[in-house]
Amino acid sequence: MTKHLHLVPLHKNTKFLSHFHTNKTTIFTKAENFTTTTTTTTPWNTHLRNLSKNGQYYKALILYHQMLQFGNAPNAFTFPFALKSSALLSLPITGKQLHCHVIKLGCKYEPFVQTALISMYCKCNLTALARKVFDEMPQRNLTVCYNALISGYVQNSDFLNGFSLFNEMRLRGVEFNAVTILGLVPGLTDPECLLLGMCLHCLNIKCGLDNDLAIANCLLTMYVRCACMELARKLFDHIPEKGLITWNAMISGYAQNGLAGEVLELYHEMESLQVNPDAVTFVGVLSACAYLGNQMIGFEVEQKIKSSGMRFNVFLKNALINMYARCGNLAKAQTIFDEMPERNLVSWTTIIGGYGIHGLGKTAVELFDKMIETGIRPDGTVFVSVLSACSHAGLTKKGLNYLDLMKREYGLKPRSEHYSCVVDLLGRVGRLDEARKLIESMEVEPDGAVWGALLGACKIHKNVELAEIAFKKVVELEPTNTGYYVLLSNIYTEVNNSEGILRVRLMMRDRKLKKDPGYSYFECNGKTHLFVAGDRSHPQTKEIYKMLNRLEHGGANKNDQNQESPNIMGVHSERLAIAFALLNTEIGTDILVIKNLRICGDCHSFVKRVSKIVDRLFVVRDATRFHHFRNGTCSCNDYW
Repeated sequence: MTKHLHLVPLHKNTKFLSHFHTNKTTIFTKAENFTTTTTTTTPWNTHLRNLSKNGQYYKALILYHQMLQFGNAPNAFTFPFALKSSALLSLPITGKQLHCHVIKLGCKYEPFVQTALISMYCKCNLTALARKVFDEMPQRNLTVCYNALISGYVQNSDFLNGFSLFNEMRLRGVEFNAVTILGLVPGLTDPECLLLGMCLHCLNIKCGLDNDLAIANCLLTMYVRCACMELARKLFDHIPEKGLITWNAMISGYAQNGLAGEVLELYHEMESLQVNPDAVTFVGVLSACAYLGNQMIGFEVEQKIKSSGMRFNVFLKNALINMYARCGNLAKAQTIFDEMPERNLVSWTTIIGGYGIHGLGKTAVELFDKMIETGIRPDGTVFVSVLSACSHAGLTKKGLNYLDLMKREYGLKPRSEHYSCVVDLLGRVGRLDEARKLIESMEVEPDGAVWGALLGACKIHKNVELAEIAFKKVVELEPTNTGYYVLLSNIYTEVNNSEGILRVRLMMRDRKLKKDPGYSYFECNGKTHLFVAGDRSHPQTKEIYKMLNRLEHGGANKNDQNQESPNIMGVHSERLAIAFALLNTEIGTDILVIKNLRICGDCHSFVKRVSKIVDRLFVVRDATRFHHFRNGTCSCNDYW
C-alpha cells in the first residue's frame, strides 16, 4: 500500500540523515528483528510510543522510517508519537513531511493527529502553520485542539492571540478545562498583566477548578512574577495540601522580590512540617541569607546540602559562593569556588562580583582574565561585574579597555548597566565631561541609573551645575526615586546652598515623596537586631547610647560606669548597630553590620576611629559595597 502513495522519504532531511547514518546499524538490527515476527501496524505503534515516551526521539523517527520501508502504513495512532518526536527535536522539515503523510493517508481530520500537528508547529515556532491546521478543521469544537494552539501561542510569546483564541473558545461554547488555564497563565509575566491574571483566577474558582494543585501553583507563580506578593501569600495559605513546588514557588517569589526575612520564616515553617527541601528551595534560602548577611543559617544550609547528596550541584555551589561573599566571608567563597570540579559562566561571574563589591578590583580583574584564558566566553552579565569592580577600585584604564573589548572582541552591545558602571568609573576620578559625553553617545537610551551615576560623581567633586543637569534628566525617568532628591540635597548642603536645599524639600513635598528610612542590622546569637536612625526602642537602648558616648570620647571599656547617656537624636543606624555589637560580642570578634543605604562621610570617619580604638575588624556592607575597617583605615581608601 505504501509503495503506491509515493511518500516523501524522511531521510532527505539532512539533520535527520546525519543521525540516521550514525545509528542505523544498531537501530536497523532491532527493527529487522522486530519485523520478522509481524507485519501489522499495532506492534510498530506500540514500539514507537515507548520510544517517544522514554525520550528516545531520534530512535522513534528512525523506527518510523523503517515502518515505511517494510510496507507498514502508519495510521492515526502512529502520527502523534512521530510528530511529537520531530517537534521535541526541533525538526520542522521532518514535521512538514509527516504532515504530508497525514494528508495522503487520510488522517488529517483525526482529533489526536490534529492536536499533534498544532503542537508540533508551535514547538517549531511556526504558529502561523499551526493556526492554518486549526482553521482548516471542519469542526472546531474540540477543547484539546484549542488548548494546543492557546498553549502554543503563549509559549511563543504571543499572548494576545492566545487570549483572543480563549475568548473565541468561550463564545463558541467550547468547554475549557485545567489544561486551558495552565496554557494561558504562564503568559502573564509582569505587573501590567495582574488584573487579567486575577480575572482568570476568579474564572478558575467559578468553574470549580480551584482545588487543582497544578493550577494553584501556576497562579501562585503568576502573582509572584507580577510582584503581587500579598495575593501570592493569600493563595498560598488557602492551598490545603501544598506540594514541594508550592513551597518553592513562594520561597523563590519572596527571594526575587527582596523579602528575605519572609523567605527564612517560610523555610523554618517548611522544616517544622517536615517537608523535604530540594535544590530550588536551597537556592532561594541562600539568596535570602546573602541579602540579610545571615551567614549562620547559610552555613546550616550548606551542611544540609552536603548530607542530602547535592554537594556537587553547580547551581547550589554558585548560590553558596554568592552567600558567603555577601556575608563578608570571601575566603570561604573562594574555597568553594576552588573546590568546584566544573565551573560555569555563572560561577566566574559570582566570584568576580564578590571581589568587586569588596573593593578588591585587581583580584576581580585577574579572575576575569583567567576565565577568558580557560576558554569561557563572557556575556553581558560578567562584563557588568568586572566593570563594577573596576569602578569600586578606581581601575579607570582597565575598565575602559573592557568596554571596548566587549564590543570589539565579543560583539556584545553594551546595555545601560554597562554604561552606568563606566560613567561611575569616569566620574569618580573627576573626568565628568567625558562621562557626560559618553552618556550623550550611548547606543541605547540612558536610563535613571546612568544619569544617577553622573549625579553621584557630581557629589564627590561638588559640581553643582552638572548635578542639576543630571538631576533634571534622572527625575524625568524615575520621578518617585527619593534617593536622587536626597543626593542633590546633599550636594547643596556641601556647598552651603540653602536655597537649593529648600527647593528640593518643596519638590519632594509637592510630589508627596518621603526619604527612605535608613536602617542597619547586626546578627547576634541567631537573632537579627534592627536599628533605625535615632532608634530608642531597643531593650538595651541606655547601654547602647552610653557606649556611643564612650566611643566619641575615645574609649570603649564595657565596665566604664558613665552615668549619663548622650542625647543624640537622629544618630545614624550603623553607629547604633556597632555600639550594640561591641556590647554583645567577645573582645576580638569581627563585626559585620549591614546598612540599606550608602554610608555617609561622617559615619565612615566614625567607624575608622572606632576600629583604631578597639582594635577589631569592622565590616560594613552598605547599598553599594563592603567597607573593611581596621586600625583606623578602610579597605575602600576613602574611595566609595
